[in-house]
Amino acid sequence: MAPSTPLLTVRGSEGLYMVNGPPHFTESTVFPRESGKNCKVCIFSKDGTLFAWGNGEKVNIISVTNKGLLHSFDLLKAVCLEFSPKNTVLATWQPYTTSKDGTAGIPNLQLYDVKTGTCLKSFIQKKMQNWCPSWSEDETLCARNVNNEVHFFENNNFNTIANKLHLQKINDFVLSPGPQPYKVAVYVPGSKGAPSFVRLYQYPNFAGPHAALANKSFFKADKVTMLWNKKASTDVDKTGASYYGEQTLHYIATNGESAVVQLPKNGPIYDVVWNSSSTEFCAVYGFMPAKATIFNLKCDPVFDFGTGPRNAAYYSPHGHILVLAGFGNLRGQMEVWDVKNYKLISKPVASDSTYFAWCPDGEHILTATCAPRLRVNNGYKIWHYTGSILHKYDVPSNAELWQVSWQPFLDGIFPAKTITYQAVPSEVPNEEPKVATAYRPPALRNKPITNSKLHEEEPPQNMKPQSGNDKPLSKTALKNQRKHEAKKAAKQEARSDKSPDLAPTPAPQSTPRNTVSQSISGDPEIDKKIKNLKKKLKAIEQLKEQAATGKQLEKNQLEKIQKETALLQELEDLELGI
Repeated sequence: MAPSTPLLTVRGSEGLYMVNGPPHFTESTVFPRESGKNCKVCIFSKDGTLFAWGNGEKVNIISVTNKGLLHSFDLLKAVCLEFSPKNTVLATWQPYTTSKDGTAGIPNLQLYDVKTGTCLKSFIQKKMQNWCPSWSEDETLCARNVNNEVHFFENNNFNTIANKLHLQKINDFVLSPGPQPYKVAVYVPGSKGAPSFVRLYQYPNFAGPHAALANKSFFKADKVTMLWNKKASTDVDKTGASYYGEQTLHYIATNGESAVVQLPKNGPIYDVVWNSSSTEFCAVYGFMPAKATIFNLKCDPVFDFGTGPRNAAYYSPHGHILVLAGFGNLRGQMEVWDVKNYKLISKPVASDSTYFAWCPDGEHILTATCAPRLRVNNGYKIWHYTGSILHKYDVPSNAELWQVSWQPFLDGIFPAKTITYQAVPSEVPNEEPKVATAYRPPALRNKPITNSKLHEEEPPQNMKPQSGNDKPLSKTALKNQRKHEAKKAAKQEARSDKSPDLAPTPAPQSTPRNTVSQSISGDPEIDKKIKNLKKKLKAIEQLKEQAATGKQLEKNQLEKIQKETALLQELEDLELGI
């Protein structure tokens, strides 16, 4: 039996209603339209069979398959809803309020049994941030952050705390997906000179100094984003230090291994996403025009997409298509890539988009312009990944669109289809964005236009190492190889022949010696890395001198000294061009 078409939920000032997905795009009869502007929140369950919404008076749950109302709860101010993974519990959150006399307010986080409609437990949750408890996929485990502790509940028994993870000032935690044994990653921000750190634990082994599976410390970090892959074997941390203007990407495995992902371009890290295969991840980073690179589990670059106006990446549900996009303050340009063959499929433009989502079928894309991010030109479009617009809806000028979302489906419901490069036919015209011409002063208006760019764009390139010698090197690679060999030969000759009256014969392809810097790799990025390595090695020498005089060194200073051998090897490799 073929799966049904995913529904589309639309919430705005015109009310709440559902639209049938491709190819029909008609209003659905599953959910009767609820008019008015009072709908504050709506959400599907993880498998798409249940739908809940709050209309300012009640929170209602309906069965999408049976089209019947299951429960109604008197929650006037509910603004957040969430289903547990197996549809057992509905979590609701209302803003926390205290009485005028200063006494504590009533619990504002409720957990309801979806089957019976009874309230299982109520908690006080003052902050909206991280309000929702986290469940394991089989709902055996549930966790929530309470006063710098992570409380664990088992089998949805919220009256008994089964376990606690206590660390000073836990800011955030993430439960791993997948089956048992469960892992939990916690982030503790630094204070009083101590570094911030992320630790990985296996539930319920929290006691003892060596209980953590992995530990990673960060200096100058004030924010950390933790992203598990689906197999729960590795965790990627994006650490941002807004005050210091630095961002770094760290890879942590549950076997204790960790690494810093080397990003060849400086600047912010806009987005990091895992492929559904859990074998690779894509990072979008660097000052505009930003770079995008796919890395494997060894943190080696696999494919570099070059530079472009982008700040987000979205893998399709099957992981075979990747969309690189520039939304927000960028023009909405999208690049749709076949990541198995690394071929560009299409380059559509979704101007003024504030939202992007893949359809669960892996073929269709939703882009939308929603309030309050943008209060004009609200509406949504449904695309085929080949670049064709299949459906478009613009809300009236006096109305607003607040939320659009696909009905989710479990993995494996929609089979992956062969990628096509030919644009799918559509009756909706594809609007070409108006390209603003650059200002030209009167003196230049009758003269031919010269193409000048502020930034030199980098083309995409495959970063996989060549297997064997059967594939010939490109011209650039061959030229660089000759350069490195010539440099190596010149260095060896200079070492062996130290006679002052005999000057070494310069290699025929070596770089002219009129440069100020001693590093003559020809690549400014490599020269910069060499300079930074020399600076670190000089600092290590100073620390060793301090230690020789008897000065007590800090833990991080001792760690720096231990890295000397690795830094020397890295410097030698860079100078020899390895």
